[in-house]
Amino acid sequence: MISSILKAYGLHEHSFAEPLVSGLINRTLKITSGGNQYILQRINDNVFKKPYELAENIRMIDEYLTEHCPGYLFVATIPNVNKDEIVFVENEGYYRLFPFIHGSHTINVVSSADQAFEAAIQFGKFTRLLSGFDAKKLHITIPNFHNLTLRYQQFEEALKYGNPARTKQSEPIIVEIKRHIHILTSFEKIQKSSFVKQRVTHHDSKISNVLFDDKGKGICVIDLDTVMPGYFISDVGDMMRTYLSPANEEEKDFNKIEVREDFFRAIVQGYLSNMGDELTTEEHGLILYAGMFLIYMQAIRFLADYLNNDSYYGASYVDHNLVRAGNQICLLKKLEEKSGILQEIISNELKAKTLFNH
Repeated sequence: MISSILKAYGLHEHSFAEPLVSGLINRTLKITSGGNQYILQRINDNVFKKPYELAENIRMIDEYLTEHCPGYLFVATIPNVNKDEIVFVENEGYYRLFPFIHGSHTINVVSSADQAFEAAIQFGKFTRLLSGFDAKKLHITIPNFHNLTLRYQQFEEALKYGNPARTKQSEPIIVEIKRHIHILTSFEKIQKSSFVKQRVTHHDSKISNVLFDDKGKGICVIDLDTVMPGYFISDVGDMMRTYLSPANEEEKDFNKIEVREDFFRAIVQGYLSNMGDELTTEEHGLILYAGMFLIYMQAIRFLADYLNNDSYYGASYVDHNLVRAGNQICLLKKLEEKSGILQEIISNELKAKTLFNH
């Protein structure tokens, strides 16, 4: 099967393929062929229902950046011998080929504030460089991906129709979700606001979606299937959700969950270094909210799935998604507890940027 795909790209049938472990959605292989290296990826068309729309999004962005930002490293797909970005194999699925960027590596866990800073620079830079691109041209690859209104509706349906025993067991978390409904109210105001813009947004800003060089400096963002029109709170919020605590969403011991202020400062500094002037005054006021938004939404999604007998995320053990939901509620409360300190960090960074620009 692999040999037929390689042939479609004009690569030698005796090329060497090795699996890459990072990435949960798409199957990824590193290909060595004739002294050159590539990344071959199978698209998960259960998640991304229209693979050719993914390809078109990447092509449009590549064409724009090539014309307007030729110095930026954008990891675009390599066309096959028929000039197509995707190879379809019957009973196997959709495949695409990327260049392997030599001297680059990815990180799965944020271990320093410097790494958080570098990643935030790259996600901010990506959106800023595409500020002149009409985001509405992009296909919606996962409908309603960060639509908190829909996620809350799904949670309410799970309360009505989900597993009654699990609903009773989840009561403390249900109370917390309802107590934080102001986060949903704020989101619905954002959707109606003319001062909060829709831009080209990555939507999956975990650390593993940034390429780093050997000196630990960020090179560019990768894994672009979730790039769609969106609000900046999606990228900033996902960085806060996944970088701030040394304990990730799988941690059962909630005492290990904390909000690291130096990591928070690094995210804000890095993102504002590129996006500070792009964001409106109203958006500056939503930086801390971004973290609350993403963490709250993920807590809702985990709990709704638990109430629906783990039908979406699945579970590795009994109560897995209940633990995940509780973990995220704990992180949300930790963020709230430090909101005064964190808001001061944001204000100081905005002031510093204003003074620097003048």
